[in-house]
Amino acid sequence: MAGGDWRGMDRATLSRAYDNSGAVPGSSAFMAALRERSAAFRETHSDELDVPYGDGARQRFDLFRCGRAGAPLLAFIHGGYWQRNDKHGFSALAEGPLARGLDVAMIGYTLCPEATMTALAAEIPAALARLRAHASPPRLVVSGWSAGGHLAALAMACPEVDAGLAVSGIFDLAPVRRTALDDALHLTEDEVAALSPIRHLPRQAGPLAVAYGGSELPELCRQSQVYQAAWAGTGLPGDLLPLPGDDHFTVLDQMIRPDGALTEAALRLAAG
Repeated sequence: MAGGDWRGMDRATLSRAYDNSGAVPGSSAFMAALRERSAAFRETHSDELDVPYGDGARQRFDLFRCGRAGAPLLAFIHGGYWQRNDKHGFSALAEGPLARGLDVAMIGYTLCPEATMTALAAEIPAALARLRAHASPPRLVVSGWSAGGHLAALAMACPEVDAGLAVSGIFDLAPVRRTALDDALHLTEDEVAALSPIRHLPRQAGPLAVAYGGSELPELCRQSQVYQAAWAGTGLPGDLLPLPGDDHFTVLDQMIRPDGALTEAALRLAAG
């Protein structure tokens, strides 16, 4: 299993162990290119943008239709360590699933520190309930990347969710609380206990695929491996999906591409 014991790391070392941007020299350029591609995508897919699910400025989702009646829905939650980015910058991830016959929603949410982690996490079930009512999909797959992977895992307990695809996620918040990331998150011990998916495995749930890049930081690999093992250990359905050669950022290409591994995983989950 990847990684050592995070409990033995000092704050600086543990912060580096979770610094995805610092670990990938081309990460800034990758994200800039993704934002540019997403802006171009939105220009040609602008029918259902910024649909509200709450009163907050970021409590909105974009819905992209594949054009097939009765299509399953993939609901994607963006990353950014709960404190940066927005749904607009990830619109291009809809390209692959749309091409394969899935509708796609991009969910926005209030960022920390404007919102506490508790308040932020509560927004996702509200978004999914609104999506289910608005789009009426026969099957809803919740997905997310990085911080969005954490939120997608929490959402597996929502009645609106039929299956999940958590990509490069954080499933135990305890080490995050001891990193520089917590300067904006202000996590409490109670939040770590209540909002770490690995501490709240549902008794029943649909299948969950846990994906991560084979070239990710060891702590990110460990988070996915340990969580999926715990999920499977309770008898819940799902798979571990390591993506050899991909880092924390290039894994997203696997959803942009119609033949990408994440697109294929989403299709399997949507099929039931």
